[in-house]
Amino acid sequence: MKPNLKACGHAMVTALVNAALAVTLMLLVEFAISGTFQVPAAYLWAGFLIGVVIFIGQFWRQRHLCRTNQQTGNTQQH
Repeated sequence: MKPNLKACGHAMVTALVNAALAVTLMLLVEFAISGTFQVPAAYLWAGFLIGVVIFIGQFWRQRHLCRTNQQTGNTQQH
């Protein structure tokens, strides 16, 4: 259970940072095009979907790394 919790924490941080950066970039492009900071609902949904996809991918990857690390007895942090 511990590798899953550790993987979930790493994946959540990565997903939140990447989703926030994606929404910020979309808003900056919107401002460059229109000159106003309007936040369309589509941008929020896109940021949410980006976050979910990155979370799933990172969770899968981190869980594999934690399990591999646990099986080999390696104490190095990833």
